[in-house]
Amino acid sequence: MGVFVFLPLILPLTAWPVARLAEQHLHPRTATRLLTGVAAVMAVCSTVCLALLMVVGTAQLPGNPLPDGWSDPEVREAVPYDEVAGKVAIPALCVVALACGQTLWRHRRVRRRAHRALAGLPGMEVAVLPDKVPYAYALPGGRRDRIVVTTALLDSLEPAERRALFAHERAHLTARHHRHLLAVHLAARANPFLRPLRTAVSYTAERWADEDAAQAVGSRRTVARAIGRAALVSHGAPPATLAGFAAPGPVPRRVAALLGPAPTGRRWPSVFTTVGLATWGAAAGTAVSAMSSANSAVTMIFILHAATPL
Repeated sequence: MGVFVFLPLILPLTAWPVARLAEQHLHPRTATRLLTGVAAVMAVCSTVCLALLMVVGTAQLPGNPLPDGWSDPEVREAVPYDEVAGKVAIPALCVVALACGQTLWRHRRVRRRAHRALAGLPGMEVAVLPDKVPYAYALPGGRRDRIVVTTALLDSLEPAERRALFAHERAHLTARHHRHLLAVHLAARANPFLRPLRTAVSYTAERWADEDAAQAVGSRRTVARAIGRAALVSHGAPPATLAGFAAPGPVPRRVAALLGPAPTGRRWPSVFTTVGLATWGAAAGTAVSAMSSANSAVTMIFILHAATPL
């Protein structure tokens, strides 16, 4: 197993270049799917290797419930610096489990509270709330997906801009952007090195919805104007983990992108470009991470099986 067990813990660093370049050079749809996949795979791989290190560390503790053979020198030799790495992995994995559990609990609580707030309203696709705070967001799940918007935001937009607003939120629901956002949030909790990917996906998911809205209303300038106006009048952010029209973030970049030419739909960039090199680097890092974690897991299983008395 050797040093391969440590590689998935640091290989997310290989995805940092593409996390930045994908926002600028890839179609938002491609960037969102690519970064979400890379983050999810790397998070799983690093968690698996952290669990393997925890097994070695737990076997060294007195009174542990694991078989005595798992603390044999042959098992410990499979991990470099086993005494330190194994014991450090125990609290580290506990922190990861607690952080991911907290994220899931918060995600579910936000969605339940949002659905509960809409319980008394007609079951239509668009739920208009009489609120003085201007905001809008896409709410998936429940009996049906819904778009939530306040009267304060609707009153600040012109009719064409309202159509852009609804098209934007409908794009979030159609593409299931909440799944991408939840996946990268969990990945960043599992491995802090994946936080740049979480930030990038939060932006590219909004850009994806912007482009779909521009196609639906037939005017990129109208969508840009609606985003800018909504950002100016909005005083509060939408609930956490839910995609929102006027979500805080790089609104000027979104507006500038819409005022420029539409992004090309090419799925995979050429390797002879900067973004292509970054993309292939992230892909290679993801593949090495998967192979390293798989190799470490299989090796550990065989070692523990041989060390376990029949």
